[in-house]
Amino acid sequence: MEQTLKITNVLSDPTRYSIYEYIMKKHKEVTVQEIADNFQIHPNVARLHLSKLEDVNMLKSENKKTGRGGRPSRIYRLSDEVIELNFPYRDFHLLAKIAIETMLSLGEQAEQALFETGKRYGKELMDQMLSKHSVMKDEISFEHKMEILQTTTLSLGFYPDVYVQEEEKKFYLEIFNCPFYEVAKEHKQNTCSMHFAFIKGLIGSLFDNFEIKTKQNMFEGCDSCAYHINLKN
Repeated sequence: MEQTLKITNVLSDPTRYSIYEYIMKKHKEVTVQEIADNFQIHPNVARLHLSKLEDVNMLKSENKKTGRGGRPSRIYRLSDEVIELNFPYRDFHLLAKIAIETMLSLGEQAEQALFETGKRYGKELMDQMLSKHSVMKDEISFEHKMEILQTTTLSLGFYPDVYVQEEEKKFYLEIFNCPFYEVAKEHKQNTCSMHFAFIKGLIGSLFDNFEIKTKQNMFEGCDSCAYHINLKN
């Protein structure tokens, strides 16, 4: 409870919350001067905001040489620690762990059911998003579909980047936050396969014919999970 109160107090400041949101969306480390410039505040004020976020383990910092000589700069990045605010406390990670371990104990058929369920939930969620926008997938442009995919994955806490490689034929979906990270650390193959099926379901509600491949995985030392989607005629 004490840590929860500390976090809510830190995030109650609008500027500090905006700084944290900025760092989340950027996906990269930042300096005090960058924050000062972007939020038009004095570097000492920027340093105070960053220190407050670090005090509650929402950020981590270290000294890093810039390559331009002089003293190393203090850089800040997102902490790997999960921050949760529950009133009263709920342990959803434990529930997820129990559920997936129970499912996997039932054998190959249960594993397949896990993947199919993940795909179905992805499709249902994107169908709901299309309904919310009062649009049909066959009636909207490729650009609009990309916007909806970005908005949906952002709302899921993926911290995504969606970018087109070849106009209306190929695009990438890059995810900088795994919502199943804690469970995936112990059950990587099954959890990542289920997440892949979930993403396939999301995209399947936007496009009829496509091929999706995993290009990189954060559990293999990468900064993100990235998926290459090739649209077919």
